[in-house]
Amino acid sequence: MLSLKSINLKKGYMITKNINIFSLITVSVFIITVLSACNKSVKNNKITKNKETISIEKSTQKKQLRHVVLFKFKEGTTQKKIVEAEKAFSSLPAKIPQIRGFEWGINNSPEGVDKGFTHCFFLTFDSEEDREVYLPHPDHKAFGKILEPILEDVLVVDYWVMD
Repeated sequence: MLSLKSINLKKGYMITKNINIFSLITVSVFIITVLSACNKSVKNNKITKNKETISIEKSTQKKQLRHVVLFKFKEGTTQKKIVEAEKAFSSLPAKIPQIRGFEWGINNSPEGVDKGFTHCFFLTFDSEEDREVYLPHPDHKAFGKILEPILEDVLVVDYWVMD
């Protein structure tokens, strides 16, 4: 048995405590166990916390090439023609297998700096070679013919996703 004698406190109070070594070890093991259970652990590219598992992306994942396309339609273009263009663009991933990812939406930014561009289309390719197949592809060219009479302006930006 360990004995701590005369722990001086303010105003002359003293405490004497007897500490059993077994109790000290038991409390230490309990604290270590609780801290370990609360701690995050990363194994096999997963984060585990409180019995929940969240997958994280591997940094060795293949680079992706993004192709961002913005449309500004001519004033007076009917909603029917715009929907036709939306459907035509949305059908390209089924026709061109090099398109690995596709999403689109209509601008809803409150900032007022869209310069009249209303539609954003976001395509993903695995390589520049895949993009080179897409650009002259007959289905992509046919889609361009649908746009010609109704498109006032287009803006295209391509980039490699950075880690």
